[in-house]
Amino acid sequence: MSRHLDGTGTGHPILACLDVLEGELDTISDTPAWSLTAEETTTAVARLVADLARLAEVETRLLAQAEALDLPGTIGASSTSAWLARTTRMTRGEANRRTHLTQVLGAHQQTRDAMARGEVLAEQATVIGAAIDDVGDDYAAQKPLAGAHLVEQAKSFNAHDLREMGRRLFEVIDPEGADAYEARLLAAQEARARKNTQFRIAHAGDGLYKGSFTIPEAQAQMLRKALAALAAPKHVRATEGAGAYDYDKPTPQKMGHAFCEYIERYPAAQLPKMGGLAATIIITAEADVLTHGAAKASTTDTGTKVSPGQLLRFACDAKIIPAVLDKGAHVLDLGRGRRLHSPAQRLALIVEQKTCQHPACDVTGAYCHVHHTNPWKPGGETNTRDALLLCPFHHHQSHATGQTYPLRT
Repeated sequence: MSRHLDGTGTGHPILACLDVLEGELDTISDTPAWSLTAEETTTAVARLVADLARLAEVETRLLAQAEALDLPGTIGASSTSAWLARTTRMTRGEANRRTHLTQVLGAHQQTRDAMARGEVLAEQATVIGAAIDDVGDDYAAQKPLAGAHLVEQAKSFNAHDLREMGRRLFEVIDPEGADAYEARLLAAQEARARKNTQFRIAHAGDGLYKGSFTIPEAQAQMLRKALAALAAPKHVRATEGAGAYDYDKPTPQKMGHAFCEYIERYPAAQLPKMGGLAATIIITAEADVLTHGAAKASTTDTGTKVSPGQLLRFACDAKIIPAVLDKGAHVLDLGRGRRLHSPAQRLALIVEQKTCQHPACDVTGAYCHVHHTNPWKPGGETNTRDALLLCPFHHHQSHATGQTYPLRT
């Protein structure tokens, strides 16, 4: 049944339209769509999307009127978006998005008109408005041309494509100065991005930390590409074994594991020094943990507890200086500054051993880790005599099981 909002008798066209709309929606509320053909379904979806854009434009007019009437003030709301969220039960994020669209259309009549015709969607309108604002006051006379160009392109391209076109608006406004303008625009954008760059991390309990960050686009793509490489099928299978790759795209969990690996493998030598020392992790452990495999927790210099298995894995893969103590907490060994084999040593091992030294593995040496067969006991050194090539999977397995492998002949 229709709500008949126009019960006041004012006869306002918007209220009358809502009466008709709600009444017609009531008539199809139980109508199934199974009888529609493929062509009819495609047409219906396209029409509905355009109609929803038209309704969203009407909503921006109503929100503008709500602000003009100070409706937020009548309930003590701090803003129009807060009033909208409380009045309609939508989230603050969604309310913010809709009130922002109201401001965009209020400043760009061309875009509003196109959206009222269903030719521009809400997300496209937001992008178009931002692109026109970026043109600057020096070219104020050219803004209508820029707006008309983007509105026309919105008929064929989505919001992401329009954003890129917006960056190159000067090819339409001022073709000769387009490259110089784009360079200035990018420089200003990068400066804003650096100013707004943030990183937060906090303890989340159960051995976890959670965090958030906001970083510039170029660095974000670098990070995404690096993590994608670490989460790629070939690498996952190598480190976790056959059958580990069970997804079409890297899942958030796989990307999280890749991020951890990225952190562990970042070269400590490239980090600035802290207190005159390289920014390496120092793990304090009792001697029998490393010499006899005692089941005791160790502690990093930042206060984090690590298990014996984690300690051994870190010790082999990262540049970590061990502080081995006796029962009286006296330092027995501060380890060696160089934990990883040099490129020359790796090359010699690849020439000599050629592949992973696990009896059932033939991964080529270029994709293997160098495993210290005797890394912590007295006399253990980073050399080629006490080193084996092991693929990532068998390297991790070796630490997990304590199993060693003789050189293959």
